Amino acid sequence: MKKSLFIFCFLFAFALSSKAQDNVSLPAQYQKMMEKILGNIPKVATSKANSLLDFAKSMIGVPYRYASSNPSRGFDCSGFVSYVFGNFGFKVPRSSPEFAATGVPVKLSEAKVGDVLIFTGTSHKSKRIGHVGIIYSIDNEGNIKFIHSTSGKANGVTITDFDNYYKGRFIKAVSIM
Repeated sequence: MKKSLFIFCFLFAFALSSKAQDNVSLPAQYQKMMEKILGNIPKVATSKANSLLDFAKSMIGVPYRYASSNPSRGFDCSGFVSYVFGNFGFKVPRSSPEFAATGVPVKLSEAKVGDVLIFTGTSHKSKRIGHVGIIYSIDNEGNIKFIHSTSGKANGVTITDFDNYYKGRFIKAVSIM
C-alpha cells in the first residue's frame, strides 16, 4: 500500500507539473497505472467503513443511557457515535450539536455508508441539533438505514430506516472518514 501511495503521489505531482508547464498529459502507460491505483482507493475506504459498521453493529441492543458513552452502562446517541469512531482512531465530538462543525459536509444524495447524519431533537418546536447516527446502508433506490442509540421505542442501539419522521428532522450529513 505504501509503495502504491508513493507511486500515486509521484505520478500525481508529475501530472500537475507537466500540465502546468506545457499542457502535456501523462504517457499512456503511466495514465493506466494511475487509473489502476485510483480505482483501488474506494475499496480501501469501503473496507474501513465496513469495519466501523461491523463494530457498531456488534453493539445492537446496548441500552440507551443519557449522557453515557460506556457500552457496559449504555449510550446516548452522540456517546455511541463518538465511541464507535473513537475505536478507529477518529477524534469526534461527544455532543450532538458539535457534530455540525466536524468532518466534511456532504449532500445527502452524495452521502456514503459510514457518514454521520445530524438531526434535530425530538421536540417539534425546536430546530436545534439533538440527535446523530451513522449511515449503515444505502440500497440501489437510495433508501438509507442508519445505526444509532435512541431513547425511542427500541431504547438502545438499533438500525432504523431514514423514513419521513427522520427526514423531517434531518439537518445535514458529514463525512468523518
